[in-house]
Amino acid sequence: MKKEEAAENTMPGMAKVVERNIKALLKRRKLENEANTTEEKVADVITRFAGSMAFVYIHLMFFALWIAWNLGWLGLKPFDPSLVILAMEASVEAIFLSTFVLISQNRANAQADRRADLDLQVSLLAEHEITRLITLVRAIAKKMDIDDAHHSELDELAKDVHPEKVMDTMDKHKEDSQKGQE
Repeated sequence: MKKEEAAENTMPGMAKVVERNIKALLKRRKLENEANTTEEKVADVITRFAGSMAFVYIHLMFFALWIAWNLGWLGLKPFDPSLVILAMEASVEAIFLSTFVLISQNRANAQADRRADLDLQVSLLAEHEITRLITLVRAIAKKMDIDDAHHSELDELAKDVHPEKVMDTMDKHKEDSQKGQE
């Protein structure tokens, strides 16, 4: 691909690296979707349909027709006058629908966990790089005898962040907060 073609494919005002990342993420998501099993794809289709207004309208019509028929409003012989069969059908459908929704939610949660892990890794890498940049810029500032090079806040910013210590501190604060509420 020539530079002119690459420039034409980039949205105006968007850095090329952002566009590249968007394409990479979309490609990854497509590959993940293609890797889904047939059962997972079926569960997704059913869950998507069950969460649509078409599903609601179909059920409204179905239940209205069933009830009207069995109350004798249509002049037809009732086949479920106590609506017990309708209740049983609705219960069985609810069991299956909730199972399909749980299957889809479990997979969505697993994807969210993977994305959160990626986000954490990128954040930790960025923090490490920024810490190194602070150290280098501070050394340059000291060499150039710039007053801010001796600012005490830079000592704190130049320290490496240890994620396990941050998590421990967060847990400790949460425990203290919960003890204070009791």
